[in-house]
Amino acid sequence: MSKPNIGFIGLGLMGAAMVSRLQDQGYALQVLGNRTRTRLDVAISRGAVEAPSGRALAEASDIVMLCVDTSASVEARMLGDDGVIAGLSDGMVVVDFGTSLPESTKRLGAAVAEKGGAMLDAPLGRTPEHAKDGLLNIMGSGDKAAYDQVEPVLKDLGENVFHLGPLGSGHTIKLINNFFGMTVANAMCEAFAMADKAGVDRRNLYDVMAAGPLRSGMMDFVAAYGLDGDREKLEFSISNAHKDVGYYRQMAEDAGFSTIMSACTHAALDEAKEAGMGDQFVSQLIDFYAKPDR
Repeated sequence: MSKPNIGFIGLGLMGAAMVSRLQDQGYALQVLGNRTRTRLDVAISRGAVEAPSGRALAEASDIVMLCVDTSASVEARMLGDDGVIAGLSDGMVVVDFGTSLPESTKRLGAAVAEKGGAMLDAPLGRTPEHAKDGLLNIMGSGDKAAYDQVEPVLKDLGENVFHLGPLGSGHTIKLINNFFGMTVANAMCEAFAMADKAGVDRRNLYDVMAAGPLRSGMMDFVAAYGLDGDREKLEFSISNAHKDVGYYRQMAEDAGFSTIMSACTHAALDEAKEAGMGDQFVSQLIDFYAKPDR
């Protein structure tokens, strides 16, 4: 049985790794960058075809996938005369792998449905390194028949692939997940900085914490940088973390929910971003907390 043609928009760290995986699995791809050409050109050198617009990409594809940074970026690629929606036909599926605001996703889903297609939100867990090997966690939601149609492709990309309910459920769960993860990461970064300030060895602190119920994957990602200088274990930028926790706060506000815990996490990420650390990875927040002039 032939594989569907994939249109993929957004070849940042994660998107490029996913495109590489799809190419390894034999899929034909139309691609469209979102910001830079660096990884786009690599995909093209391996046989992907660059589309001139979202509309043209959709017209040449069976499934359209987006992996871009913000809801605004998704909307910019989806809407307008040259957007993805303009190029859709009956039965096509659009999958948003980014971390977007659920209300934006639902509005786009309604517009896709008007063209006879279906939209899924399918935000991701794990890192670009996992993506290269098809080991992502994929939090899919939306029309179940559409999900079933694209599930074989999702399973080529992910080790743990979920269908979580109606459209927007995946983005809602992802935002809660990222709020929790970034709060844990910030707490661990401050803990290492506090160890330095108090004159105790970081390794001793980690050994004690890791021996009990506090140990987690996120704790170990931060420890990789804090103990060994390896920032690559958590390839997630401070700017993206700031955006995601901000989206969580927006989602809470839209729901009439008072979020207390996210305030400190968001404030720390905001301060670090303003200090010029936005492009650094989250584990490097240790350096932010350790600054003597804070």
